Amino acid sequence: MNIRIQLVLLASASAAVLFSGPTLGAAGQRPGTAAARPAVPRAADGKPDLSGIWRVMNTANVNILPHPASADGPGGTGLVIDGVTGDELPYLPSALAKKQENYRTRMTADTDARCLLPGVPRVMYEPYPFQIFQTPGVVSMAFEYVHATRNIYMNTPHPDGPIEWWMGDSRGRWEGDTLVVDAIHFSGDTWFDRAGNYHSPGMHVVERYTLRDPDHLQYEATIEDPKVFSRPWKMQMILYRHIEQNFQLLEYDCIAFPDEAAGNLAPPTENPR
Repeated sequence: MNIRIQLVLLASASAAVLFSGPTLGAAGQRPGTAAARPAVPRAADGKPDLSGIWRVMNTANVNILPHPASADGPGGTGLVIDGVTGDELPYLPSALAKKQENYRTRMTADTDARCLLPGVPRVMYEPYPFQIFQTPGVVSMAFEYVHATRNIYMNTPHPDGPIEWWMGDSRGRWEGDTLVVDAIHFSGDTWFDRAGNYHSPGMHVVERYTLRDPDHLQYEATIEDPKVFSRPWKMQMILYRHIEQNFQLLEYDCIAFPDEAAGNLAPPTENPR
């Protein structure tokens, strides 16, 4: 047998061995089997470790409901998953007029326009990073936006009210692998978004933080405010972990510039000379 025939037979035999085994997918898994999610990181006490720098990738700060692109910002599909009536939150008839007035005056009345604390839950989806520090007794959050902070005290009761705080009072507990945060004692000066969706000081927020994998944190907030809404409603989104090397929070003071573009300065009545 000459050398060329020997080489052809050897190549054919090698190919038969190579393709005789089970076929694996691109990720090295057998057909019909689901890829296992990576295990979530754990703190020393065994709870999921939420520590790290996170941020949203959505336009909820512009409008938590579906909205087209506009001068206010990019379009979005909305984050409210339960409790919506048509294209609107379940406002009481007496409260809807206030929301419409907020929208008309948003360029000057919104907390973003005035660089004030955005409140909860809005601070969670401001388009800036924030960092979580976790201990068994308290979960703290430091936000790049206007140096905002949150302290979630674990397994302790709320202080007696009434109290009106811009960021409210947050108390946490673990339900399995989900951090559940109960927040009350709010100011009525913050909104849910730039579109003017708002709440009263009597708002009650229940947040749920669940690690889906090491780099994706599911955030859910249920809103109850009988002075403004006819029933509770819920929003849900994903927070993404920053994994860039040496990434860190930076300073952002958010200075409210007194210019016409921000709506804080009336346009001139005559042409300047």
